[in-house]
Amino acid sequence: MRITVLTVVDCPNARPALERVTAALDGRDAEVELVEVADEAEAARRGMYGSPTILIDGTDPFAPPGAVPSLSCRLYRDANGAVSGAPSGAALRQALAGATRSGQDCAGSDCCAPQTLDVVARAGRGRRAPDERGLRAVHRQVLRTFATTGTAPEPEALEPVASAAGRSAGEVLAELADEDFLTLDSTGRIRAAYPFSAVPTRHRVRIAGGAAVWSMCAIDALGIPPMLEADAVISSTDPVTEEPVTVTATAGVLHWEPAGTVVFVGRRPGGGPAATACCDALNFFTGDETARTWMRAHPEVPGRVVSQTQAEEIARQTFGPLLAS
Repeated sequence: MRITVLTVVDCPNARPALERVTAALDGRDAEVELVEVADEAEAARRGMYGSPTILIDGTDPFAPPGAVPSLSCRLYRDANGAVSGAPSGAALRQALAGATRSGQDCAGSDCCAPQTLDVVARAGRGRRAPDERGLRAVHRQVLRTFATTGTAPEPEALEPVASAAGRSAGEVLAELADEDFLTLDSTGRIRAAYPFSAVPTRHRVRIAGGAAVWSMCAIDALGIPPMLEADAVISSTDPVTEEPVTVTATAGVLHWEPAGTVVFVGRRPGGGPAATACCDALNFFTGDETARTWMRAHPEVPGRVVSQTQAEEIARQTFGPLLAS
């Protein structure tokens, strides 16, 4: 469990918040850190709704509906109506217990809440194809073609790369599909190669110096700039309100609009490729409230809301290594 206390410089309630967190943990193993937030943009990226904000595994369990990121002083009201600069010990213990139960309930299942990376990274095995049997060479060529043209390469265009490994393009593509590095249609053509989609989706990514591409999900869209080491503009919509969401990546720094945008990360139980198990559920939401509205309407998709910082890190870890030497 990771607990982050977000504060502004010289916040008088930072130390009491840390002390209450430590007391509520009562010896349980957890990584606790204090982070001083410098400006409104960072507050939005980290999911800070006033100082201090306490995140448990990246989620603020005390965020009120409709809250917006802020550097202002934050006050907490306990069950008796008393107001304090930090959550009460009882409230913290309840929040910590809920986080622990969430991890236990999902252990050994397809639920993604405790291990968010599993949603997009093949149960922890990552999306970088193995070097053997021409898999990596063909996979890299597919990704590069998407990035430069915005479309999937035809199988015959991959024959020279596959033949270098003594195989046909069809054989390599079929194995990549079996291992969920990409998906094929009924004719053997590429329908998706995470993070790219050959068909329109909710998420459009315009790559600086490259093409405009569709991505499979919100996390995939966020993974394109670090994978290509390129600037990009991501355009999407909140599936509840249909309001636009824009994420602009410039020199590795992401700017989110609206500032309170979050990402829901989930996966349907039962396994199967990411394209059908979770891609349509990994979406941008203009705020925590609309994300939770979607969650209530889709109880069949277990998962959680993650902050901008968490979403960026998941995307970077998942897709950053794909084209690296």
